[in-house]
Amino acid sequence: MESMDEAPMAEALPPTTGDGAPMFEVDPFWPKPMPNNWLLGSTIGVAVDADDHVWIVHRGNLGANEQPAALDPPLAAECCFPAPPILEFDSDGNLIQHWGGPGDGYDWPASNHGIAVDHMNNVWIGGNGGDDSHALKFTHAGDFLLQIGEHDHEGPDSMSTTRYSQVAKVSIDAANNEAYLADGYGNKRVAVVDMDTGELKRFWGAYGNEPDDAEPPRFDPDTAPANGDVNTEANAHDPQFRNPVHCADPTRDGLVYACDRPGNRVQVFTTEGEFVEEIYLQTKTLGAGAVWDIAFSTDPDQTFAYVADGMNEKVHVLRRQPLEYIYSFGSGGRMAGQFYGTHSIAVDSQGNVYTTETYEGKRVQKFRYTGMGNPMGDVGVPHPTN
Repeated sequence: MESMDEAPMAEALPPTTGDGAPMFEVDPFWPKPMPNNWLLGSTIGVAVDADDHVWIVHRGNLGANEQPAALDPPLAAECCFPAPPILEFDSDGNLIQHWGGPGDGYDWPASNHGIAVDHMNNVWIGGNGGDDSHALKFTHAGDFLLQIGEHDHEGPDSMSTTRYSQVAKVSIDAANNEAYLADGYGNKRVAVVDMDTGELKRFWGAYGNEPDDAEPPRFDPDTAPANGDVNTEANAHDPQFRNPVHCADPTRDGLVYACDRPGNRVQVFTTEGEFVEEIYLQTKTLGAGAVWDIAFSTDPDQTFAYVADGMNEKVHVLRRQPLEYIYSFGSGGRMAGQFYGTHSIAVDSQGNVYTTETYEGKRVQKFRYTGMGNPMGDVGVPHPTN
């Protein structure tokens, strides 16, 4: 589970120059209200499918004061109830499908975590509960297809070829029929499996090293690289990932971007696990760290990357080639365009960005792409201009 035992020590990232970057404004009316007096719990995954439908996964962890009608006996006549775990919205924000939960033939995670929709419209989820050592694949309609890994194996074993440990996210490489597991909260590795069989094909740790389950030294902001620093030298800094490895997302040009969340860095690899480079963000951040999830712009070159930061409550915008920080948007709070526990991020074909929030944030937000601009540094909350 995420931890907020230490407050972040925010530090503004240095601005860089370039040829412009995507700009956004929050859509305060997306999504539309859900039926049945449903509420979201901690919302810990978002994905966009080929039809620009937005999928989210949440935990339904509502307090008694949020769901008095769901109590036994009920304390209210109508409101409220936890929504089903998996929700599909169309591009206008209408809820069009919902499913999820325990069923025959598979082990529903104790703490479902992360969601992906592949090129065949199948849906994948991980789990970061104590006994979640597997990932699941379902059809678009929620029929079970595949369980990857053995359930109910506690404790890390990053060299295992048969099980995983608290998978944070599944990401898809359709061209190679492979799924990337950010493995994750227990293990400290990127793992690659066959999408049809679930067979483990390869795995690696930080810098492409053999993963190591030993507890690393506490992250030291005083000796860490500066904010926005890019490094291309293997083993220049911490030689292993910290927990959790929170994302492992492939791009069309054969690279893989891994989120070392409490290490405050994105590491870039080839698809075979060869280290390419890394960038550091908000390196004064302790606790749960600054690098929570990543998504890419949907232009042919996937020119830009967007990093969710759930401690400093921002989205950081990067240029991929050359790798550099450009600017950040958002701030901490509960109003539209602010964040509380910025957890996951995705992009649709029109360039719009979607975020979800864990802890007590419990929501999904849409940020409309408004065109290119020349932002630098921290631009704050992207409110609509009219």
